[in-house]
Amino acid sequence: MSSPPQIIRWGHPALRVEIGVDDDGVARLTYLGLPGGAPAERPERPPLPLVEVTAAGHGRSWSGARLIDTTLGGRLRYRTHRASRDGDRHALTVELHDPGTGLVAEVRYSSPDGVPVLRGEVVLRNTGEDTLHLESVSSLVVGCLADGPRAVEAADLLWAENDWVAECRWQRRPMRVTSPVLDDRVVYGNGKGEFAQSGRGVWSSCGRLPMGGLTVRDCGRTWLWQIEHNGGGWHWECGERDRLAYLALFGPNDTHHGWRHPLEAGTEFRSVPVALAFSDDGGPDEAFAALTRYRRAVRRPHPDHRRLPVIFNDYMNCLMGDPTTDKLLPLVDAAAEAGAEYFVVDAGWYDGEDGGWWDSVGAWEPAASRFPGERGIHEVLDRIRERGMVPGLWLEPEVIGVRSPMARSLPDEAFFRRDGIRVIETGRHHLDLRHPAARAHLDEVVDRLVGAWGVGYLKLDHNVDPGSGTSAHPGETPAAGLLGHNRAHLDWLDGVLDRHPHLVLENCSSGGMRWDYALLSRLQLQSTSDQQNLQRYAPIAASAPTAVTPEQGAVWAYPLPQDSLDEVAFTMANALLGRIHLSGLLPELRPDARALVHEGVAVHKAIRSDLARAVPAWPLGLPAWDDPWLALALRTPSTTYLTVWRRPGGKATAALPLLHLRGAAARVEVLYPAANQAALAWDPGTADLTLTLPTAPSAVLVRLTHPVPDTP
Repeated sequence: MSSPPQIIRWGHPALRVEIGVDDDGVARLTYLGLPGGAPAERPERPPLPLVEVTAAGHGRSWSGARLIDTTLGGRLRYRTHRASRDGDRHALTVELHDPGTGLVAEVRYSSPDGVPVLRGEVVLRNTGEDTLHLESVSSLVVGCLADGPRAVEAADLLWAENDWVAECRWQRRPMRVTSPVLDDRVVYGNGKGEFAQSGRGVWSSCGRLPMGGLTVRDCGRTWLWQIEHNGGGWHWECGERDRLAYLALFGPNDTHHGWRHPLEAGTEFRSVPVALAFSDDGGPDEAFAALTRYRRAVRRPHPDHRRLPVIFNDYMNCLMGDPTTDKLLPLVDAAAEAGAEYFVVDAGWYDGEDGGWWDSVGAWEPAASRFPGERGIHEVLDRIRERGMVPGLWLEPEVIGVRSPMARSLPDEAFFRRDGIRVIETGRHHLDLRHPAARAHLDEVVDRLVGAWGVGYLKLDHNVDPGSGTSAHPGETPAAGLLGHNRAHLDWLDGVLDRHPHLVLENCSSGGMRWDYALLSRLQLQSTSDQQNLQRYAPIAASAPTAVTPEQGAVWAYPLPQDSLDEVAFTMANALLGRIHLSGLLPELRPDARALVHEGVAVHKAIRSDLARAVPAWPLGLPAWDDPWLALALRTPSTTYLTVWRRPGGKATAALPLLHLRGAAARVEVLYPAANQAALAWDPGTADLTLTLPTAPSAVLVRLTHPVPDTP
């Protein structure tokens, strides 16, 4: 195949992108990788165009065995491009145009300097006279993902299943299993020969994370992607087309979500942003490291990301939604003694002790029966401050119980509706934050709790999935209404943090059901799970840095009075390389168990400044749900922290490869627990750390200090 007449080259020292423009004006991404790398082996037919757009009346057609692309995306032609730089952010915009309809597509790429991650989104503008009824818009299309047919044979696909109390379970399958070899006459791109994942409902990560990856076994070349959308309307597909691996990332679309959008003359539509990380030879670990650096670069700055304060929350394996003044005051004292810096009163503070709060929430006023006396809940909040901690509260802002007075005072238009009828899901309505009354209500609540009450932390939960979305006006599909609400939700959060820049916001949705970087680019912490079993929590905690930066990943550490000392150390170890969400009935612990909790908090505080700049790795591979041995490493240039868990089953000794330390004379020490039976041996030649843990369950936190590698 001859070279295209024009090649657009763009990037920075860690990433290069090449876009070829053919004689017919079709622009295609032909290379994505490191500067100096060779473009993919050129296929018989060129890679996919930069963008895929489908609309009613503008579909594909067939001519014999050949697919003729008559979609809007297939008709878009190159018009111009422009590159820019804003501080550490490089940007490239490629403008495409369809003269027949007047559709203009701006394909926007950006990348933080020195980070091999490409961010993509597409802005469509209708400069024609007729309305275009959009049915799908890609955010990023890469038609040359694996370098030629041989790489496809050696490629594995990665994706993460994500269920309630079983979050972040990564899967790996050969691409030839997910995309088998078919007849050479088959032309892919019409729902054949690809592996796909889609979100569903309102939660962005219910059933699966909005992420995926592809890695080449023999060389370690890896791509990882994330869709930065805070709702279930997302879709990705990865497969083989024209003997190359391709990737296409979408927000909501008609096929999978019933999404349609009328793009009227003179209006524009913006796709959801996505990101694609690249590692040339470091396998998934290096790609996750790149994605971690990217996530830090694109999120909203906040002091919490540097301080990493320890949080006590009264819910898990503790009060479980039944707080009262009498129950909370001893916990406040115990949390302060353990070293907590925030104390969060979780669910139940706003309703009577009959436990009927589920369908009456929405006003967010304290329950007098739970907090008797003249000062009410402020007796607890004041005690928290007196003990040197910042008070926090649980809030589920987007729902209004059917028995709440707010269900009657807010207009119908402030809620999710379908066919003009309010949606009810398990006794609750869902606010549509596009409506000013819905937003004004939540602003009043937050400003009261933060401004008048002095609350410095809000745990924002979301426990219902009202399905496909909302139709605010005739002709709007529920999926389009949901996308509008999702974007209004992000705008509301930005407004909250603009008014209260030191407020800490936690993202929770029945644990990890809304785990995405639309929200996490704004919110400071992510609740990783509602899992109450400390051994089952270990693989979730070990996998959490695949989906969230370590300093944003909140992991429960919830010792129980009946736990053995090994179990207390195990549950504390779950959280030491993330954000400690301390809980459990601390006042009832034996003195030796309580001392072990205090020790764990102190160790975490001693290393947390490193965690905020470290990148993750998994010496034993991405954790599987039932693995007896699990390991998570966080690396800085001079220090590697390693949490290792042993669960029942398997041998008492494991070898952990730390390939980034090959040849290093590392100093190895167990940081936690100080009293342990671990035996360690470091071999710099093989880069293996051999570790023996005689009992199961048990866990240790190890530190390896090593010389800073020379920079070329």
